[in-house]
Amino acid sequence: MNRREFLAAGAACAASPLLPARALADTYPARPVRLVVGYAPGGSTDITARIIGPWLAERLGQSFVIENRPGAGTNIATESVVKAAPDGYTLLMVTVASTINATLYDNLSFVFLRDITPVAGVERQTNIVLAHPSLLVKNIPELIAHAKDNPGKITMASAGVGSFGHLAGELLQMMAGIKLVHVPYRGAGPAMTDLLGGQVQTSVIGLAGALPHVRSGKLRALAVTAATRSAVLPDVPAVGESVPGYEASDWFGIGAPNGTPPAIIDRLSQTVAAGLATPEIIKHFADLGGTPLVMAPAAFGKLLAEETEKWGKVVRAANIKPG
Repeated sequence: MNRREFLAAGAACAASPLLPARALADTYPARPVRLVVGYAPGGSTDITARIIGPWLAERLGQSFVIENRPGAGTNIATESVVKAAPDGYTLLMVTVASTINATLYDNLSFVFLRDITPVAGVERQTNIVLAHPSLLVKNIPELIAHAKDNPGKITMASAGVGSFGHLAGELLQMMAGIKLVHVPYRGAGPAMTDLLGGQVQTSVIGLAGALPHVRSGKLRALAVTAATRSAVLPDVPAVGESVPGYEASDWFGIGAPNGTPPAIIDRLSQTVAAGLATPEIIKHFADLGGTPLVMAPAAFGKLLAEETEKWGKVVRAANIKPG
């Protein structure tokens, strides 16, 4: 073998480990992909999945089937994905509930940060602190003052024990030094119904669902829970403007079973990022009071770890137990 042949053979051997990964990425997906959602159809997580799913299908040439598996605070859906083959054909719509549940539930059959590989961020949504007009407060400082004058007398509804709205409300109480009476419901719909009827006085609810009632004057917007104001309600302050350091954003992303090939993770992540830059998806999210959450796997994984620590502290400090 001459020198040229020797070098060519060496280069081929060096590249050979890369060929299967590249081929895998080039041929994926070869059949429909399941995107599992831990909630019933019609909620924010489901809607977000049905916005990003068609984009992935269009760009990757296979159907992305939204599979709703509600129950146990999204743990049923997560467990089904953890147990699935790590081949890229079963994905999880990850939510902030995933990071809350890590501390809220003692006997899960999985460890979320270990068993789910981050793929990509998708969307960030803000929630809003609402008050029934019968509660004579117009903003967060007035709510705090009124709560301190009337400890344990102001009610705060949520979609259930351990829900994002519940935890966001507990975080506000901890940071503001107040005590509200938590009233859990079986979902955001019943909580909103009683808030509108004045049976409860306050709640932390998704901005999209709250907007019609705020604009009609049936409910009063005290503040948004994100770090900054929302473009949808620019005159409504963020909680952090009066409670420094407060931030509680609802967000959505995609995860895969641990062991899914990096080439597939990267292809999915890059395709999601491309979709989040399109005017159509940006508008869809804006209509929901949200913005694209452009995060590659490493950045999304960092967010998952940070949120798990943050909400774990709230769960432990408030001694929250599953309902």
